Amino acid sequence: MGRIKRGGYIFETWEGDHNPPHVHVYKDNQPVVKIQLNPIKVLSGEVNIKVFYIIRELIEEGKL
Repeated sequence: MGRIKRGGYIFETWEGDHNPPHVHVYKDNQPVVKIQLNPIKVLSGEVNIKVFYIIRELIEEGKL
């Protein structure tokens, strides 16, 4: 499992989780959105532009 805190959000992934590779995003311990990583696609919830940019940064940094 990986957990990254950034911009007031928590981004979580689990090793061995089901396909497609994705990240769960939480704010104030509440689920916000689940996003597929490649290609980036919303699987559930609603994404805002701040979360989208943070996810792009984390992918570019090799953290997701």
